[in-house]
Amino acid sequence: MSTALKVILIILLVVVALMVVMYILGKRAEKKSEEQKAAMDAQSQNMSFYVIDKKRMKLTEAGLPKMVIDQTPKYLRWAKLPIIKVKVGPKVMSLICDEKIYDSILPKQEIKATVSGLYVTSAKRIRGPLPEPKKSFKEKRAEKKAAKQAEEAAKAKKAARHEKKMAKK
Repeated sequence: MSTALKVILIILLVVVALMVVMYILGKRAEKKSEEQKAAMDAQSQNMSFYVIDKKRMKLTEAGLPKMVIDQTPKYLRWAKLPIIKVKVGPKVMSLICDEKIYDSILPKQEIKATVSGLYVTSAKRIRGPLPEPKKSFKEKRAEKKAAKQAEEAAKAKKAARHEKKMAKK
């Protein structure tokens, strides 16, 4: 066999071995994630609260208990998390919000939510402002273009009226 063929076979074997290892690790992570989700669902409770503010901030700046910060891995302490500041009865608390529902929650809104510890897993708006759908870049650009065209048409119409008025004189 030529050396080029040997090199290609070795590289192919290494890639196949990496794929098998990644598959096994992925299955383990999936099982662990399912177990954690089941544990969170078992401990969850329904709460009704008023959202004061929502921000993406570092865990250390969020005002969470020291015990939570100590239990968090070091690489996650500097990551920005979706934090909502809520009022539950007379008490003001900071809660970590799930990424999926963070965009649907607005400040100055009363919410009925499922909370597991300090983690909000689902939320439903009771009263307050409705969330406006975010516009894509293309939609914003099309809106600006339409506004510009309408403005130009209005200027042309005004100029035509002015010319017609001048022609009468």
